[in-house]
Amino acid sequence: MSTLLLALAVVSTGLYAGMMLIFLTGIMPALARVDDEQFVTAMRRINEDVPRGVFVTTMFASVLFPVAALVVGPDGGRTATQLWLLIGGLALTVLNHAVTAGGNIPLNNALAASETAGTPDAEVRAAFEPRWNRLHGLRTLLAVAGFALLVAGALA
Repeated sequence: MSTLLLALAVVSTGLYAGMMLIFLTGIMPALARVDDEQFVTAMRRINEDVPRGVFVTTMFASVLFPVAALVVGPDGGRTATQLWLLIGGLALTVLNHAVTAGGNIPLNNALAASETAGTPDAEVRAAFEPRWNRLHGLRTLLAVAGFALLVAGALA
């Protein structure tokens, strides 16, 4: 059971980190090249559709499976190095979620609210895009580093 939980921890965290990385390296650079109206509309629709089903499941699994793997632990026990790598990976993943909850989600909510406020798209984009991208860069770094630590812990 502990091997399965550790594998699920690595897979779920890797999938989550991969989504963060794809947004950072593919989706946001592509959206940077469109006009203000297209950008604002696209981000509003993305923010409506992404936080559902697979994404939410993967996001929660990236915390729940590492916790379960740490709690159950292998029959023979973990080395101190493995334990600290797994704890570090989990901590970085939790920090990623904190950045999301404290930074990106409020920006997403403000973007959604601007749809009925009549604010010009250029102003909406200027208030959203640079801050969202900085926060997203940070949370991507945290997610990828957390994944790397979990992989290292699984292999230790």
